Amino acid sequence: MLGYILRRLLLIIPTLFGILLINFAITQAAPGGPVEQAIAKAQGLDTSGNRIGGSKQGEISNQNKGNESPYRGAQGLDPQLIKDLEKQYGFDKPASERFRLMIVNYLQFDFGQSFYRDASVISLIKEKMPVSISLGLWSTLIIYLISIPLGIKKAIRHGSQFDITTSSLIIVGYAIPGFLFAILLIILFAGGSYWQIFPMQGLVSENFEQLTVMGKILDYAHHMVLPTICLSIGGFATLTMLTKNSFLDEIHKQYVVTARAKGLNDSQVLYGHVFRNAMLIIISGLPSLLLGLFFSGSLLVEVIFNLDGLGLLSFESVINRDYPVIFGTLYIFTLVGLVLRIISDVTYMLIDPRIDFNSRG
Repeated sequence: MLGYILRRLLLIIPTLFGILLINFAITQAAPGGPVEQAIAKAQGLDTSGNRIGGSKQGEISNQNKGNESPYRGAQGLDPQLIKDLEKQYGFDKPASERFRLMIVNYLQFDFGQSFYRDASVISLIKEKMPVSISLGLWSTLIIYLISIPLGIKKAIRHGSQFDITTSSLIIVGYAIPGFLFAILLIILFAGGSYWQIFPMQGLVSENFEQLTVMGKILDYAHHMVLPTICLSIGGFATLTMLTKNSFLDEIHKQYVVTARAKGLNDSQVLYGHVFRNAMLIIISGLPSLLLGLFFSGSLLVEVIFNLDGLGLLSFESVINRDYPVIFGTLYIFTLVGLVLRIISDVTYMLIDPRIDFNSRG
């Protein structure tokens, strides 16, 4: 197993390199980079090319056709200003050189400075990480604590009224978008139109630092209720049905019939034999679920509940073309996802020792 884990760890390097290379090439081809945005501001334009005072960028181009520039909207500006902007954002070097320097720095976990925030990328990630981890951990915990027992019970009572009713409720919950459910909860329970039970925004109260230790815990839990419910609601359906189908598939296998013929009761068969085999496919989906909940799935929830986490940071960095933040968060997300996948494989072996990692190529 150690040899397999070592090979997987070594594969992280080319995987990260390939993902960064593809995304780097895409961002180079995308219009509206940081230099273009700085030029637009210098010309009094917004990022869409419209002059703040009302005239269009095309009017500037028509007046300065003789002054060619690789950047849209740069006509009429001092060429030295363009060079200074390129140097400021690192575009005075060829793309290949910029990519090489980025890889060298990233191997040392040096992600540079944000273009638009007065902070380093790593400090921004550290600042936003607690929000996303809080949402992801609690949502994952709730989803697994409810979905797995519910899926097992649905498998045991397959075709019953309980199975049909719970399936209908799960499908309805899955069909409701998380952001729409968040608005509904705010209207009902956050003072929107009915009851003021939970706070509407933020991770903690303004007087958080003045509270006792128990008061801080309760205040944090109070703020986490609505966002966690919204983030969890969409995950119940997939995991519950996956658990049910996995257990149904194992229950009808020959070894279950043999176990029952030996006199074992239903609980002994279910938890002594079926559970270990059925849980393998469920565990395989844990890394992707964690990664999605931690980093990407919480974007709309973070916006609605005013939670400044990694999802919102990534979205804003893409809109603003903040390349250091884009690639820094991408590097972290990918690295965490690959490590979680290795942890998932190790967990396989802990649940079922029959799995032999050394036989894998």
